[in-house]
Amino acid sequence: MQGKQVYEYAVIRVLPKVEREEFINVGIILFSKKAKYIRMIYKLNAGRLNSFSTELDIDLLEETMKSFEKICTGQKDGGCIAQMDIPERFRWLTAVRSSCIQTSRPHPGFSDNMDQSIEKLFMELVI
Repeated sequence: MQGKQVYEYAVIRVLPKVEREEFINVGIILFSKKAKYIRMIYKLNAGRLNSFSTELDIDLLEETMKSFEKICTGQKDGGCIAQMDIPERFRWLTAVRSSCIQTSRPHPGFSDNMDQSIEKLFMELVI
C-alpha cells in the first residue's frame, strides 16, 4: 500500500515488582489496520534486567516474550488468540494487565514505511 498510513504502537515493559510500578522498556509492538501490519521487536538485556532486579527469571521472561511474538504474528502454535484478526491481536497484546510484562497505552503515528518506523521507535524507546 502506497502513501502514509496511520499506525498505533505500544512499548513492551518488564516490571520486576508490579506493586512498585517501576519498569524497563524491552520492546515495541506496531500495528496498522489499513496496512494490515502488525510486528513486534524485543530485546531482553539480561545484564540490564538483573541490575534492576536480581529476582527476575530471564528464561521465563524469554518464553513469555516468545508467546507474545507467536500471538503477534498469528502462528498456529500461539493458541486461539493468535488466530484472531490483526486488530484483535493488537488489542489483546496491549490490554491493561497487572503482570510482570505489560505494555504502554497505544500511541498513534503516521508512516509510509512501517518496518522503518518500528525500527526507529525501538532504537529511541528501548535501546
